[in-house]
Amino acid sequence: MEPLSTHISKQYNTELEEIRTRVLQMGGLVESQVARALSSLVQSDVGTAEQVIVSDIQVNRLEVAIDEECNHIIARRQPAASDLRLVMAVIKTIADLERIGDEAEKIARMAIKLANEERPKSNYREIQALGNHVRQMVREALDAFARLDATAALRVAQEDKKVDQEYEGIMRQMITFMMEDPRSISRTLNVIWAARALERIGDHARNLSEYVIYLVMGKDVRHTSLDQVEKEILGGSSE
Repeated sequence: MEPLSTHISKQYNTELEEIRTRVLQMGGLVESQVARALSSLVQSDVGTAEQVIVSDIQVNRLEVAIDEECNHIIARRQPAASDLRLVMAVIKTIADLERIGDEAEKIARMAIKLANEERPKSNYREIQALGNHVRQMVREALDAFARLDATAALRVAQEDKKVDQEYEGIMRQMITFMMEDPRSISRTLNVIWAARALERIGDHARNLSEYVIYLVMGKDVRHTSLDQVEKEILGGSSE
């Protein structure tokens, strides 16, 4: 990981580095959840899907534990400036990671339902492509967090528009399937719910990247156009 600025108190440095490490640990678990949920759907693997559902408890526990650590740091250390930004970014990041875990669980539940349905000729290629895309976004957002890289984070945020376009394409295709063959409605609705969960994961990955930009630059860019953010990053704007 990119090192943080150091403090007189070595214990304080250790606490700050620890919460960053825990975030990356939680992120790795969540990324694995997304990958396994996607695989369970595409492969009709009920066993893996059930593991994803059970493992969501671990994600929830990590969120609670890291949140408590952040609250302790705020109470004991009264962080200011970049340290306070780190703690606030961590609190926001783990909330989005927990929601990504929830979406992975939804996909796993859809996988269990779809395992009993006839597989489409496409073998869920579109879903797999969308899933791989959002999983890559999550991984790159976490990498940007580890390296404190605002430029890399911006690239992740820019990918969300492509994810939305892929999702809209899948939706049009699913509606066509239902119109052509009413018998496919039950299966297709489950696919739609899985695609929706993947699209939401893309939204959360964008959020993760925006928190990195906030952490590095001290700017809340949640309601700022990405073009403007790009100008500020490339222009070397910082606090």
